[in-house]
Amino acid sequence: MPNAPTISPSAPRIILCTLNAKYIHASLGLRYLLANMARHGGEDLRAQTVLREFTIARPPQEVADALLAELGEGEGPQVIGFGVYIWNIAQTTELVRLLKVARPGLKIVLGGPEVSHEWEGRPIVQLADHLITGWGDVSFPRLCRAIIHGPRPLMKVITGEQPPLDDIVMPYAEYSDADLAHRLLYVEASRGCPFKCEFCLSSLDKTAWAFDLDAFLAAMDGLYRRGARNFKFVDRTFNLKIDASLRVLQFFLERLTGEASEALFLHFEVVPDHLPDRLKEMIARFPPGVLQFEVGIQSFNPVVQQTISRRQDNARSEANLHWLANESHAHLHTDLIFGLPGETLESFAEGFDRLYALGPHEIQLGILKRLPGTPIARHSAAFGMVYEAAAPYIVTQTDAVDAATMLRFKRLARYWDMLANSGRFQQAMQWLMQGESAFAAFWAFSDWLWQRSGKTTGLTPEMLLDALFDYFTVECGHEADATRQLLLADYLASGARSNPACLQGLLAERGAPARRGASALAQRQARHGG
Repeated sequence: MPNAPTISPSAPRIILCTLNAKYIHASLGLRYLLANMARHGGEDLRAQTVLREFTIARPPQEVADALLAELGEGEGPQVIGFGVYIWNIAQTTELVRLLKVARPGLKIVLGGPEVSHEWEGRPIVQLADHLITGWGDVSFPRLCRAIIHGPRPLMKVITGEQPPLDDIVMPYAEYSDADLAHRLLYVEASRGCPFKCEFCLSSLDKTAWAFDLDAFLAAMDGLYRRGARNFKFVDRTFNLKIDASLRVLQFFLERLTGEASEALFLHFEVVPDHLPDRLKEMIARFPPGVLQFEVGIQSFNPVVQQTISRRQDNARSEANLHWLANESHAHLHTDLIFGLPGETLESFAEGFDRLYALGPHEIQLGILKRLPGTPIARHSAAFGMVYEAAAPYIVTQTDAVDAATMLRFKRLARYWDMLANSGRFQQAMQWLMQGESAFAAFWAFSDWLWQRSGKTTGLTPEMLLDALFDYFTVECGHEADATRQLLLADYLASGARSNPACLQGLLAERGAPARRGASALAQRQARHGG
């Protein structure tokens, strides 16, 4: 369902649009453009501009019909600007095609990371009238004025101007009350990243730029006063400058004493090897359920790290993760990437075991993507890197990992999300991961589950519980009654509705169980989008 900000009295001349992965996501980039339509010289176009968001699940024809109906048959040029990302380029390409067939005179402007690099020959760029690469805060309003008022002709591809951050209007007033109540609120205290990890588009940044902190915190206060309690920071390195990190955390800590403070949720992406004592002291002051840290480890292999220009002190990262897991109440979402140049299955398994032993709440198992424009492409020939031709450009094999192994890992990552990251099978996972190598234990289970089910989707929690029972009792030789008791504890804690076959006798003794509350992690994922 599209977002519904205030509609101008007459039909708009400009629509800002994107297709989000889920309704819960709200586009920060388009809200920046909307907020800046009244700035940077010339006519104020804000009153003639609306923002419309849809999801990738919506049929492109329905989206096209809705956009054209809103524009009506207005006089003069009309513009639709699309935010294009890795997750929506296929659907947006079809949407643009439909719009240009229905109304050839409509001006289509593209922007976003997916079309800012290697755009030559891309079908969506060929269909569109204009493309702004890079920053659009200033360049999009300027282009719209030129389309509507001249001068013409205009260049098709425009390099976005990067203004000082003080010249950019912050977008937070553009979040509607419905956004505050039902969606993730993306915010940023800084842009850019000083690190050069070659798989990341941020490696193209020269440095990180910080917004004026007083102005930023004033904007956060405005959101908080309007009822916002869910803040997802998109800063690539939140803890890069500790003084600024402390001020942001202190701002929210002070509001924990206020009304409804128990609902406050803060998500930050942090550098794992940069956690000085004064930042730890501040983190330790937050109660459970408030802080979530996304910690990108990606690889513990020092040779791989050097190959991809990733600077990371592994020993310090481990020490910091151990402290966060044992001395703070922060929820730890950690990341590993499989398929990096030079990474073997064995070296990845060692890194996984190293991370798993530290006890993070989640380990996201990603597979390397060759994002357009990223320097990782320079390793393709030397390391035998083969990628999918279409988004999301996942690596399919390397000289160290053949295609069959890559497929096995892809299945394993899916099963890991269902079993470990879901939080539904905590005691069963402790049993399953026993042995000399936790990764080897789950690898064996993943292969077994694939042979049993032949699928990675449509597996309900009850089906997984029955699969675990069979694996533990048949493959591992565990005693059936003890296994049932273990799985019963997980089943009741998860709040599942149906009766798995392996527990029918125990559940009958208890009577039909009422639906219990979901696990803490399941509740967190429902509120905050995973």
